[in-house]
Amino acid sequence: MEEFHKVRRLPPYVFEQVNRLKASARARGADIIDLGMGNPDLPTPKSIVDKLCDVVRDPRTHRYSSSRGIPGLRRAQANYYARRFGVKLNPDTQIVATLGSKEGFANMAQAITAPGDVVLCPNPTYPIHAFGFIMSGGVIRSLQVQPDDGFIPALERGVRHSIPKPLALILNYPSNPTAHVASLDFYKDVVAYAKKNEIIILSDLAYAEIFFDGNPPPSILQVPGAIDIAVEFTSMSKTFSMPGWRMGFAVGNERLIAALTRVKSYLDYGAFTPIQVAATAALNGDDTDIAEVRSVYHKRRDVMVDAFGRAGWPVPAPAATMFAWAPIPEPYRALGSLEFSKLLIEKADVAVAPGIGFGEHGDDFVRIALVENEHRIRQAARNIKRFLGSSTDRPDNVVPLTARR
Repeated sequence: MEEFHKVRRLPPYVFEQVNRLKASARARGADIIDLGMGNPDLPTPKSIVDKLCDVVRDPRTHRYSSSRGIPGLRRAQANYYARRFGVKLNPDTQIVATLGSKEGFANMAQAITAPGDVVLCPNPTYPIHAFGFIMSGGVIRSLQVQPDDGFIPALERGVRHSIPKPLALILNYPSNPTAHVASLDFYKDVVAYAKKNEIIILSDLAYAEIFFDGNPPPSILQVPGAIDIAVEFTSMSKTFSMPGWRMGFAVGNERLIAALTRVKSYLDYGAFTPIQVAATAALNGDDTDIAEVRSVYHKRRDVMVDAFGRAGWPVPAPAATMFAWAPIPEPYRALGSLEFSKLLIEKADVAVAPGIGFGEHGDDFVRIALVENEHRIRQAARNIKRFLGSSTDRPDNVVPLTARR
């Protein structure tokens, strides 16, 4: 039977192939150290859980909630932006709560995209950035990821060679998967270009609070006039270790926020009210919980970089996010990221995310998530050291798993 049109536009989900192999290995009794999915292992702070438990006992909170977010939650997000970035937002017109940043991106794509609209998107990038628009009938033109001197020329080429003119530009800094961090000067240049060319900017700032070196990552809305064309997406998943709670936000330009709010009003009733109240308490806190989460990832990053380097796999230290973007060791690079990731599961009991899953320009890399404790990270390094030192596992002796029967 023929695939449905929108499903046909989606490629096979690369990560699912790794997940199946991981599940099979565990079924055989293997102790897989899972550094693949960015699924935080840290518990949600007790104060947030306690607030949820208190509120959920009130039966009045069990009814339908507000799709756009309860007023107190939107005010808390406005206060967070004022405190963290010095950006003033109107909680009634410039903020909408989302079921995580992923849902926000997907529904924004539904709200603003007409068939054939061109969207400029980094490659590699988090899949929803591109596929939210592809599923909405848009066309993706890839850009480089690095926020350096080459970005604006690449952006100019992308605009010049796009018919019709691009509708929107997607940014994601700190970046998933590459961990690149953008400066405020970079944002100023991009905003100036986008305003001149009437291009919408959609900025994913989900990792704003997971940073280790240098200054805290800025918001694009700190640029004067950026709110005329930009919307920014944030999430509580990583900042407060609340991934399963599905709580995020879109903030910025009133017209774009209104479009997203209207689409969402047809699709959902918002997150469970006790979750929204607990999220409000988290955002109104003193940032102690945020600092503790950041400290854990910082320590894990340092352990991973040191241990993997000693194992013979040099991994650049990420300045932010809960991920390292690691070049595949040279002897194995020709295998590609998917086959190398499968090989790590089979030979080293370590799972990582293949870079090809984030775009074709990521195929020389894998993404390593800091979602296991320091002991497990060191164990992963020991496993990898044995794997890299085994002559039987060298590429010349390896038959790709996809070729096996």
